[in-house]
Amino acid sequence: MGKYGTLDERIRCKSLMSKVIPIEDTIPMFKNGMNLGWSGFTPAGYPKAVPIALAEYVEKNNLQGQLRFNLFIGASVGAETENRWAQNNMIDRRWPYQTGKDIAKGINEGRIRMGDKHLSLFAQDLAYGFYTKDSPSGKLDIGIIEVSAITEDCGLVLTASCGVVPEILKVCDKLIIEVNTAMPSFEGMHDIIVQSAPPNREIIGITKADSRVGTTYVPCDPDKIVAIVESPHADKGRALAGADEGSIAIANHLLEFFAAEVKAGRLPKNLLPLQSGVGSIANAVVGGLANGPFYNLSVYTEVLQDGMLDLFDAGRLDCASACSLSLSEKEGFPRFTEKRDFYAPKIVLRPLSISNNPEVSRRLGVIAMNTPVEIDIYGHANSTLINGTRIVNGIGGSGDFLRSGFLKIMHTPSVRPSKTDPTGISCVVPHCQHIDHTEHDLDVVVTEQGLADMRGLAPKERAQTIINNCVHPDYKDIMQEYLDMASKECLAKGVGHEPQLWDRALKMQLNLAQNGTMKIKNWDMKIDLCE
Repeated sequence: MGKYGTLDERIRCKSLMSKVIPIEDTIPMFKNGMNLGWSGFTPAGYPKAVPIALAEYVEKNNLQGQLRFNLFIGASVGAETENRWAQNNMIDRRWPYQTGKDIAKGINEGRIRMGDKHLSLFAQDLAYGFYTKDSPSGKLDIGIIEVSAITEDCGLVLTASCGVVPEILKVCDKLIIEVNTAMPSFEGMHDIIVQSAPPNREIIGITKADSRVGTTYVPCDPDKIVAIVESPHADKGRALAGADEGSIAIANHLLEFFAAEVKAGRLPKNLLPLQSGVGSIANAVVGGLANGPFYNLSVYTEVLQDGMLDLFDAGRLDCASACSLSLSEKEGFPRFTEKRDFYAPKIVLRPLSISNNPEVSRRLGVIAMNTPVEIDIYGHANSTLINGTRIVNGIGGSGDFLRSGFLKIMHTPSVRPSKTDPTGISCVVPHCQHIDHTEHDLDVVVTEQGLADMRGLAPKERAQTIINNCVHPDYKDIMQEYLDMASKECLAKGVGHEPQLWDRALKMQLNLAQNGTMKIKNWDMKIDLCE
């Protein structure tokens, strides 16, 4: 018996009780090179019992590097699973997003092959069989799905996230089900739509953030279930750091901007559904809204974190839709459990293919807010690669919303800490070293210095607005000199629509790599292309 009930209570399809086995009996089912699909989205709703048992088996038998798998998961999951697998060299390929020091190290060292993808596209492409087209079966070998319960008709009631479970069930004939009795049931919180492939794809009838158009479970063929285990592991949700002064300043700039948009009649008094990425800035924005002038708010996003509970408690937030309820283990989740009857009816959990769907976010008019690695003066953004080569986590769903939202906003500190420069590294540069989001996708850039509204501006106007409002004072003259120089030279040649000097556009980043600072002495370059 788990903390929150028994298997007999959770498995209402009684014919499946014969498939309940000890966790260790699943180990022989796994063979080197298999394609595996996991439930989960961030450290919420992911399988824990079987992945942890497999890691322990590898460690006990010194099989590191000899039992490796290809993982297809909605997004990142808990460190005690995928990061531990990375430590044991158990991951060959990983799609489409990850977190964890060891898994990122394995990717950047070339031991793990990672593919990065807009999350809504990953979900549908998985169902289309694009990622398993070269395997012998053309399918995933095993899906491992965590559930709260199994209904009388073998519907899978998921836990704290939906991820890509509907898609896994489409391309997988063998399922291992983890029934989690260490957490309370999430039954009733999900809204599951299983989409058909084109040309038979259905219209998604979501017209409000809290619209319910599907089922509370994922339909499942009971013949696909090869084993059921009881999971004694609760989610290991991560706590967010408190908001610093810079994050609070960014939040205040955004709140002032929203108020001005309401006054101008471009936004309703309760704004439009909010989409917020993860991290301290996003948390500060949510905190600002909890104390701000806006009521009857709604959220249509990927991940609900602890701050959303503050919005509910403050009476500002009416409803929230997401793919994942990713609460911190020691604070957020106990808080949710204690007031579940208050929070749960206001929250809808949807599959990734729906939570991030551009059709829905454009219809609802989502206000999209995400944080990049760097942004350039024209509004291109890098969300994934430090120095253009080192993966951080992945693009996630930022592109899903930035391409389809009503307002597309990027918020970032103007500088990030550096061991070699007291000011830090400028997050606004002449040209990004890698581009995930083009200038066509962004409306607003915000740093603690100020807000740049780029709507309706031509490229050179965008650049000047960003420099005036968003660049740190220690870098403003450097950036202005570059724009003036690039404009003068390019306009003289009749190629000045969006001025760039390609021999110098990345000089600040190159100087950082060589000299430890982005504060260049001048913009001179000595390059002989004939050498």
